Amino acid sequence: MRSALSLTVLQARLAAHRRQGRRIAFTNGCFDLIHAGHVQYLERIKRLADVLVVGLNSDASVRRLKGPGRPLMPARDRARMLAGLRAVDHVVVFGEDTPLALIRAIRPDVLAKGADWAAARIVGGDVVRRAGGRVVRVPFLAGRSTTRLIQRILKGYGCQG
Repeated sequence: MRSALSLTVLQARLAAHRRQGRRIAFTNGCFDLIHAGHVQYLERIKRLADVLVVGLNSDASVRRLKGPGRPLMPARDRARMLAGLRAVDHVVVFGEDTPLALIRAIRPDVLAKGADWAAARIVGGDVVRRAGGRVVRVPFLAGRSTTRLIQRILKGYGCQG
């Protein structure tokens, strides 16, 4: 059963991929309640490289970023679901609010974020570009978001959202 790797194990696997000439792509996020928008986003990123690494915010990090009611699912479950997606090769959990340290440690060839992020605001973009990599903004599938999904669920059960 595939799931999240430690950074040490991930770095060893990425070194092996690089020795074989494979390009590494990286993206990150909370991925709470995975939906079709997430799947399409990850598939688009995977087409940019040979190996896709997903940095997953830890539970504490998600709470700091999204509020006390999140995440809905613990990191181990979110990691397991991501690892089960065909487009995802490796998952690593990080506890910081941004993936900057992780990006420095992984050194991806491609750093991808959603198109809702301004290029200048993409954390680690300068690090990747200085190392000769590229930063890509990937469009989302319209109308899909975890927040909207949560609101629909709450409304469907007659709760305030």
